[in-house]
Amino acid sequence: MNGVLLFAHGARDPLWARPFEAVAQALRAREPEMPVALGFLEFMTPDLRGAGDTLAARGCGKVSVVPLFLGAGGHVRKDLPLLLDALRAAHPHIEWQLAPAVGEDATVVAAMAEVAWRHARS
Repeated sequence: MNGVLLFAHGARDPLWARPFEAVAQALRAREPEMPVALGFLEFMTPDLRGAGDTLAARGCGKVSVVPLFLGAGGHVRKDLPLLLDALRAAHPHIEWQLAPAVGEDATVVAAMAEVAWRHARS
């Protein structure tokens, strides 16, 4: 079974997580049988390991790790690969695939440009 692990930065303010939780809910609504977990780098729980453990317990054989970051800065390029290596060591039977940061996807760039354009036109 395939799963998705959404990875976000985290913040001290719990309201900050709402957009990321909305992404997770949208995925669950789109494909209810696909396990989806949301993990955070810091300040919030679960962390990447906890989210990955949840997907492992659900029986996932392949997990796409999707960084919910606008760009591939230090957290995505340096911190995340180390955290992912630890997850791979803990669950070697699972194929963990790291996706690019969502903000680098042309669809996301186009959506942000559309929002900015609509605000400029109002």
